Amino acid sequence: MIIAPSLLSADFGKLAQEVKEIELAGADWLHLDIMDGHYVPNISYGPMVVGALRPHTELFFDVHLMIDNPDAFIREFKEAGADMITVHQESTRHLHRTIQSIRAMGIKAGVSLNPATSLSVLDYILTDIDMVLLMSVNPGFGGQSFIPETLTKIEKLKAMAEKINPDLLIQVDGGINKDNAKDVISAGADILVAGSAVFGAADRKKAIEDFRSVK
Repeated sequence: MIIAPSLLSADFGKLAQEVKEIELAGADWLHLDIMDGHYVPNISYGPMVVGALRPHTELFFDVHLMIDNPDAFIREFKEAGADMITVHQESTRHLHRTIQSIRAMGIKAGVSLNPATSLSVLDYILTDIDMVLLMSVNPGFGGQSFIPETLTKIEKLKAMAEKINPDLLIQVDGGINKDNAKDVISAGADILVAGSAVFGAADRKKAIEDFRSVK
């Protein structure tokens, strides 16, 4: 199980310190939500912040582009230190070309699907990607409640992956906490994105350990 706390829930007044704290607490990845105010109704931060954090941690940088025209920013985020870039299927007209552009830079590529987007859009791309990110809330804001129907979607994606791309990682993002983590993992998730459940915890090490202890 990979635990990927979302920077969106950190204290933006001391980001480098926050990232170091969750690394020491046992996090595996750092999930970086990039929002442009167009594709989603909010603005977060860009490649300058990602690049500024890169020297302060060894965490895997999991960059999630919730932006229009992601192709225009792939190189910038790669140069800022991204280890993986995930784009939304709904945000690009030529998904295969976008994925190839990411992989050509020597980093991992992922595709994210919004709650109402069908898994069928992955039929001809699943062998070309390293990860699928299933949104379990509507993207754009932290602190939302988990959408229960996501569990069925995870199970169906897991079955697809076992037939087509057994190495595919399944990531789930939105409303993840210790109360629903067991169901999410049982459905087939490999990576949990947890924002407030980690950054908002009084004891972040215990919060991460609680996720790891779920069986």
